Amino acid sequence: MGGTPQWPERAGPRVPLDLRTDRPHAARVYDVLLGGKTNYSSDRAMAEQVVANIPSARRTALANRAFIHRATRYLAAEAGIRQFLDIGTGIPTSPNLHEIAQDVAPDSRVVYVDNDPIVLAHSRALHIGHPSGRTAYMEADAADPDAILAAPVLHDTLDLGRPVALSMCLLLHWLPAESDPYAVVRRLTGELAPGSHLVITHLARDLDESGSGRLEADFEASGSQLKARTKDEVARFFDGLSLVEPGIVVPHRWRPGPVLEVVGANATTATTAGTGTDEEYAAPVWAGVAAKGG
Repeated sequence: MGGTPQWPERAGPRVPLDLRTDRPHAARVYDVLLGGKTNYSSDRAMAEQVVANIPSARRTALANRAFIHRATRYLAAEAGIRQFLDIGTGIPTSPNLHEIAQDVAPDSRVVYVDNDPIVLAHSRALHIGHPSGRTAYMEADAADPDAILAAPVLHDTLDLGRPVALSMCLLLHWLPAESDPYAVVRRLTGELAPGSHLVITHLARDLDESGSGRLEADFEASGSQLKARTKDEVARFFDGLSLVEPGIVVPHRWRPGPVLEVVGANATTATTAGTGTDEEYAAPVWAGVAAKGG
């Protein structure tokens, strides 16, 4: 395992990517909410609908991203994790997960997984990391854990006999019901070594039932499945694992530290943790981190 980045490989002749710009994509809508520029008019129109249904959506996206940063720092600095598997990567927005992990531990190894063509088009940005570590990108469907686990790039980059942090943030609510998202998580965590961790954020039905319901209907009308879940339903993803304190909470309440930082594509804001009200940081998303025992 050297420090050379691995690019996604595709069988057969190279063909132009179909970015399907005429319909909204979850990764691009999220990019709009973060203030990014890798999006199209269909995505911006859907982002407006998202905000109309959930007025706090932009701050929720920022709070989710800040949670990922804090969780990654916790895993690298306190849990001693040096291997990361990020499924549902999304459009690269610096600092990316590998930049956070390698800032703490330069030898950290990261594999990104996504099957969105827009993410594939920008995947090279995910390979600019510390030379002591390694980053790789895999084109795969999150609903097919067997394909992910069998991929050579995964085994070339990570040692599944050692602890891995599995990140599935704002992902599981997109998986179709027929794929059984709970079974997907069990299959993946079942292959991870003791000491591994699972990181999840998920759209919360019980924090905004009417807004999340309208959001589900809007995405269904655009051809995408979306299923919000309650806190108890999200907790089922962590069955058999030990939740890290403070358990399952809204993103900005997960180990905020002395400064509550919310980072977007084009802006960074900070406020003293605990001074912002839950209304100001309203985030209809559940977030949690859990460890796998021996």
